[in-house]
Amino acid sequence: MTDKTALVLGATGGIGGEVARRLKAKGWTIRALHRQAAGRRSGADGFDWRQGDALRREDVMDAAAGVQLIVHAVNPPGYRKWSQTVLPMLDHSITAAKANGVRILLPGTVYNFGPDVLPEPSETSAQNPVMVKGRIRAEMERKLREASTGGAKALIVRAGDFFGPRSGNNWFTQGLVKPGRPLTAISYPGAPGVGHQWAYLPDVAETMVRLIERDAELEPFARFHMQGHWDEDGTRMIAAIRRAVGRPDLPVRKFPWRVITLASPFVPLFRELKEMRYLWQTPLHMRNTRLVAMLGAEPHTPLDEAVHATLSAIGCLSDTQAR
Repeated sequence: MTDKTALVLGATGGIGGEVARRLKAKGWTIRALHRQAAGRRSGADGFDWRQGDALRREDVMDAAAGVQLIVHAVNPPGYRKWSQTVLPMLDHSITAAKANGVRILLPGTVYNFGPDVLPEPSETSAQNPVMVKGRIRAEMERKLREASTGGAKALIVRAGDFFGPRSGNNWFTQGLVKPGRPLTAISYPGAPGVGHQWAYLPDVAETMVRLIERDAELEPFARFHMQGHWDEDGTRMIAAIRRAVGRPDLPVRKFPWRVITLASPFVPLFRELKEMRYLWQTPLHMRNTRLVAMLGAEPHTPLDEAVHATLSAIGCLSDTQAR
């Protein structure tokens, strides 16, 4: 057990919540910043909910006083105004980390990488993103690297596309399946034969926590890639979904990229999806060599178990299938 305290920004989100729960299970006190903290304090999570906004520097500084870790897993309210809000929120976390001499844990993304470093980018590959959010994420990592020479430390763990029981918005629930109903088909965004990398959210959170437990062995600016679940030709995830629902004949439909492209000038979400298309047309396969050297092994839930748990949690399985 430990008597350490972590400030979690984004504790109601997929990765932030998963990391917070795993840290608490390891004995950490979880201090969670929220704009409506009073409504959260009656919950069973046992977190110390603090009233505040990650967009307000003084709120973050107050909440971070005396902590040993800051988990920066926060997104803009409603996922809007990324360009105006994401970097200022990180700046507040960096200021708080410097004041306390602690590490910031940031969930990394693959959007940082452009086609120039595919198909197998490493932790040190150049980041020349082609999408707006990717450029913002690359700047976040640049800021963290700079901060790591000035009193703060950083840990970035990068994985493939998330899926899992509480993983929030992602390609699995927004692209492949429709939550809340029995599956009648799978919609697959990838080009035939193109590999894709997936990451089961509980495995990602467990990896992050194990690395945090070895903080003293980490570099001031530490980055690790996860292997997760590598689908070498796009068929493994489809087959796992079919097995979970007991439908080997479950149809696979093409993702409506044409509609997305035509509507992208008018629908911001579609514009972002269009920018991400290259990640479904070209393989992006991150190796976990550095991670395994540090931990000995990567936390890894078998694919069928992970997919079954995800589909059950999002309401796609009948009571019989969910057992």
